[in-house]
Amino acid sequence: MIENALILAAAEAAGSQESANQILHIFDFFGLDIRFLVAQIVNFGIVAILLYKFAYKPVLATIEERQKKISDGLQYAEEMKAKLADAEKAHAATLQKAQQEAQTILGEARETAKLYLDKQTEAAAGKSEEIIAKAKEAIDLERNKMLTEVRGEVVRLVIDTTSKVLTKDLSEDEKSRFSKSAAEELATVNS
Repeated sequence: MIENALILAAAEAAGSQESANQILHIFDFFGLDIRFLVAQIVNFGIVAILLYKFAYKPVLATIEERQKKISDGLQYAEEMKAKLADAEKAHAATLQKAQQEAQTILGEARETAKLYLDKQTEAAAGKSEEIIAKAKEAIDLERNKMLTEVRGEVVRLVIDTTSKVLTKDLSEDEKSRFSKSAAEELATVNS
């Protein structure tokens, strides 16, 4: 009865009594009970609201959360790619700087080695000149010593020869000639 009243009210709102009767006749023809239909509609509405609130919304929230995580992950991956590229550029720059510093140090080491070699060569040349000078000095000393010894020997020989000659019976003229000749030879040897 309530359902018939609802149908009649709906039909009157739609426009006519005859339309309401036709709707009631259709329900009877199909064997529909308005009470059960309304209860089913109310039940479906409740289930739909509950499903929307407790199933559909959480599933949508989970999907949105996962999409956000995925987009955050992709954004993070892009940031990491950019940071990796920056790090690789910095590494390449550092490596190039280290190579330049190594070349500079190597050049300085070569220069230092060359200077050291030059100093050692100079020192060796100075020592060799010093040794040569000492050798020349030793040779001069030895030569002077030998000359002194030779002069002494020549003087001794001259004296011996003169004394032997003088012990012979020579004339005064021969003696003076021999003495003069010996004096000239001594003068030549001493100079």
